[in-house]
Amino acid sequence: MILPAEKELRAVLARFAQARIEHDVRPTGRTSRDLEDSTYALCVMTGARTAEQALLAADALLEQYGADCVSISPKDGTLAA
Repeated sequence: MILPAEKELRAVLARFAQARIEHDVRPTGRTSRDLEDSTYALCVMTGARTAEQALLAADALLEQYGADCVSISPKDGTLAA
């Protein structure tokens, strides 16, 4: 599986969260379509079959991205000139 860029993953997660909230608060045909579209995008991006699996995969990816950033940061806090 090709890993999504962190920025793109975060954007799709935000879109999914907004769609979920809007649909829970006031369900309409539009909110249903928005939720379905964002769920599909999240599933495709993470290689999952369900929203629950996609959210778990997204969390794991974000944790991996965080670990990668920590491992490449300078140890002593000094910056190279």
